[in-house]
Order: sequence, then C-alpha cells, then structure tokens
Amino acid sequence: MANVSVYNMEGKEVGTIELNDAVFGVEVNEHLVHMAVVQQLANNRQGTQKAKTRSEVSGGGRKPWRQKGTGHARQGSTRAPQWTGGGVVFAPVPRDYSFKLNKKEKRAALKSALSSRVADGKLIVVDELKFDEIKTKNFKAVMDNLKVSKALVVLAENDEKVVMSARNLPTIKTALTNTINVYDILKGDTLVLTKDAVAKIEEVYA
Repeated sequence: MANVSVYNMEGKEVGTIELNDAVFGVEVNEHLVHMAVVQQLANNRQGTQKAKTRSEVSGGGRKPWRQKGTGHARQGSTRAPQWTGGGVVFAPVPRDYSFKLNKKEKRAALKSALSSRVADGKLIVVDELKFDEIKTKNFKAVMDNLKVSKALVVLAENDEKVVMSARNLPTIKTALTNTINVYDILKGDTLVLTKDAVAKIEEVYA
C-alpha cells in the first residue's frame, strides 16, 4: 500500500495516510481511461448543428437555362452545392453522440485515473478544508501553500464556503466524491483530496 503525506491548510506535513491498493494502486488501463474521456466529451456534445442539403433549400425548382446550346455547363438547379445560395454537400444533421460504458469499465477507468495520479506524485491529501467565510483569497492562499496552481479538489461533503470560495478561480475545480470523473481528474495538474474524501472513495470503490 502506498503511503502519502497529509498536509494541513498551511501546507505543513502533519502525518501520512495509507492508500488502498485496490483503488489507488491498480495497473493503469490506458484504453479504458481513453474510452471514459471520449465518452464524457461525447455525452456533453449538444448534437444540434444543422445545415440544409440541396433538397431543403427553398427555390431552384426551375432549370436555369436550357440543356444545350448556351455555351454554359449544363445545370439543373440554382440550389445545387456549386451555386452560391445552394445546399451543403453531406450537411450535418442533429444527432446524439452519446454512448454507454459498462459499470465495470467505468469503475476500472476511474481507479486507473486515481492510480496514475498517485504514480505520478500528483496526488495531495489535506487533513481538512474549512473556512469561516466565503472568500476566494483564503482558498487561493491554501492552494499557494500546497504549491498547486491547476487542480481538482475533491470533498467528502458539500461545504458551501469551500465551494463558493473556489468558484472564481479558473484553474481550480471542486467536486464531491460521488461526482468525480476520469476527465476532470486528468484535466487538472494535481488531484487534491481531503482525508474524508479518501476514506469515502475507498469505501465505494474498494
């Protein structure tokens, strides 16, 4: 089992924590991680883009000039794709880009992402995150103490003061243990977990 240092909000080491290898020490399955990221991005797509094909553009019912004898190339409609104002070739139509991953695949991908953060030394455990008031400056100070600039901060319970304090920092994202996903874990340079969050993740995924 991997031992990771535990820091307080001042950035000082206050102890160590043993991480469960069943969650934070699995062999990284890059294919599943890739599939999980592609799935999330695909599921986020609106799929509402639309353009008109030549059959949908209004007008163009009359042949612009006779077939032969004009010196022009033959044309059947002024709404063909080569005409200005014509339809679009293979125009995009509204569609659903989403696809499903099996439950076991999702769990394995998440464990792989968490394990890769431990292996790369990009996981920081904090004993707790508590603020007396909603203040961005206070949260920024904690991140500076931990020497973190771009991170996903995972909490065990929804703490409005912590979440609201972090909201105005563009490179910091907060999440609860039940909302974490592979894309967010990998997008941030560092994964910051509270001790309670570690226990909760291990309880669910071990």
